[in-house]
Amino acid sequence: QVQLVESGGGLVQTGGSLRLSCAASGRTFSNYCMGWFRQVPGKEREFVAGIGWSGYSTKYADSVKGRFTISRDNAKNTVYLQMNSLKPEDTAVYYCAASGSSIVLTTRTPYAYWGQGTQVTVSS
Repeated sequence: QVQLVESGGGLVQTGGSLRLSCAASGRTFSNYCMGWFRQVPGKEREFVAGIGWSGYSTKYADSVKGRFTISRDNAKNTVYLQMNSLKPEDTAVYYCAASGSSIVLTTRTPYAYWGQGTQVTVSS
């Protein structure tokens, strides 16, 4: 079992930045690929970014490439999402998730563990 707790969400103006954190506890953090997803009411939860065990492999949704950066610190059992140049369409609840896959995957199903989410609101 892996427990995930997100933090760092909030209200920011267009063009601003936020850094989300996800603290993990339970099983060995470095054994898991980690992902960030987001969801707005009435829409499917969508993949934002993912990172492999070592941190060298990353994937991003096209909508956030060049603006968001995912990273991890295995010594601190934490994964981060640095979000720059934020847009109103980035407004959503952001979820951290853990997958036992050996490669970074972009769909929800492989991610067995989820945090409770943190709200990000970008005002225009």
